[in-house]
Amino acid sequence: MRSSSELVVGFDADDTLWHNENIFEHTHERYRDLLARYHDAATVDRTLFATEMRNLELYGYGVKGFTLSAIETAIQLTEGRISAEEIRRLIELGREMLAHPVELLEGVEETLAQLAGRHRLLLITKGDLRDQERKLAKSGLADRFRAVEVLSEKDEPSYAIVLRRHGVDPARFLMVGNSLKSDILPVLALGGAGAHVPYRLTWAAERAEPPQSGGRFYALESIRAVTGVVAALAAERA
Repeated sequence: MRSSSELVVGFDADDTLWHNENIFEHTHERYRDLLARYHDAATVDRTLFATEMRNLELYGYGVKGFTLSAIETAIQLTEGRISAEEIRRLIELGREMLAHPVELLEGVEETLAQLAGRHRLLLITKGDLRDQERKLAKSGLADRFRAVEVLSEKDEPSYAIVLRRHGVDPARFLMVGNSLKSDILPVLALGGAGAHVPYRLTWAAERAEPPQSGGRFYALESIRAVTGVVAALAAERA
């Protein structure tokens, strides 16, 4: 039987454990180049983002939904003049993103190694199931986690379901991630703790203001600092 004082630590995946948004950034640059003869970069970015937000409920998060929205936007911005060859290039961009090597962020391996032997670790991410499974398998980190949850959305109700499924008291749960909106604020609302480790890039849809009061919110500069937060929380209610 698990101890009621057990501290469980959840980790986001993309841009918390491995690079992800930089891949999208590089693809955006190539996308703008492809459409440069039709529109300026700001128009391309603005229109693509609007398309992604409109399609989010149907396509969800991830490369496949992004690729479909990129094709739709290209057709819209070129008024249907985009060629079959250019659409093929867009599909190839998406394929390259899905096949991109998994590159771990600095400090991830040693941090997980230190924590896994002492605490129950959960991987809680969102996006395309197949792509997330591929990245986890390629990362070499799978054996550090007791369970993996790939969600369609990371909001308060979704976290509540996950925590109930794994028998975790929110008061004994710490979520680590790069997104205030998806990784931190919903968990704080449930009574858990959140450790925010920002990535150098943040997708516009994931931007949010940090909580006004400190409480159980920890703003960290590196994932290595998570071990100190975990130690403090574990001692707090030991």
